[in-house]
Amino acid sequence: MRRLILFCAAFHLFLTAAFAAPCYGTKMPEKGGFFGGAQTHVILKRYLEDGHGKVRSSQQFLLLSYGITGWLSLDLKGGAGNIKQRPITSGEIDYSSSFAGGYGLRLKVYEAQKSAVVFGFQHISVHPQKTHLGGTKHAAILDDWQFSLLASHGVGGLLPYAGVKWSRLDYIHKVEEDRKRRMSDLTKDIGVVIGCDVPLGQKIWLNLEGQFLDTQAFAVSLNFGF
Repeated sequence: MRRLILFCAAFHLFLTAAFAAPCYGTKMPEKGGFFGGAQTHVILKRYLEDGHGKVRSSQQFLLLSYGITGWLSLDLKGGAGNIKQRPITSGEIDYSSSFAGGYGLRLKVYEAQKSAVVFGFQHISVHPQKTHLGGTKHAAILDDWQFSLLASHGVGGLLPYAGVKWSRLDYIHKVEEDRKRRMSDLTKDIGVVIGCDVPLGQKIWLNLEGQFLDTQAFAVSLNFGF
């Protein structure tokens, strides 16, 4: 209970700074330790509410995780991402890659031998370049955030994990000075996560993750501890 109270307090502080993102899995740095890496995250399809079409995005990040304690970690990322949004009544709007970033917190609620259960919050915000269609300026922001609960168990050197998540994606669309926020389809906000950490060396590993039901997305990252 003490861990959950501290996690919620830390989450509240970060929520005031911003807003489905990769879950990272259950492998977390020790207290005072760091993980670094590089990640590709691809949203293949995410439907928007009220028939406003669907969104795609690809993002590339540098990753940094810090062990605040042995059971609480801070996850940060920075890089670039694009947005491709297809309305139902017109062609796809393509916003070229520009700044993207994110943050998150993970709380280890259970650990025993090769098994672990981790509760997490993750957020990504993508700010691509503006584009013009027929002389009209379009700008967009993608806010993607989620809560997840993952369980893992080591098998033969691998660390597979699976779990569930609640997620929401907002597509903020600005046409000239007219700004509107379109939320993802709220009937599809519960999803499934399946992933695996694959060791490549003593302190190097590959993370593979897929997300389904609420979205169709995957992430691949190369990570190292230091």
